[in-house]
Amino acid sequence: MITVRTYTPEQVADFLQLSKNTVYQLINRGEIVAKKIGRVYRIPPSSLSFVFTGLDYDLYQAQDQDLKNIKTIQKEIAKARKDL
Repeated sequence: MITVRTYTPEQVADFLQLSKNTVYQLINRGEIVAKKIGRVYRIPPSSLSFVFTGLDYDLYQAQDQDLKNIKTIQKEIAKARKDL
């Protein structure tokens, strides 16, 4: 059986020393990624990293990787257009 550790908004509020309402606001703004199961939210530990590193940093890393691959992508697009 697979066991996955998740947290409730109340547990996250306690851990981060925030109010429960603030945690729900962070969820609604997408700053904490949570999955709603039935009527309750469950938050995986990986979602809490966004609070500290920010989703912006993840997007920055993805953009940096895209920029490294841009020449290859442009060549493939040019090749595909020639084949049309």
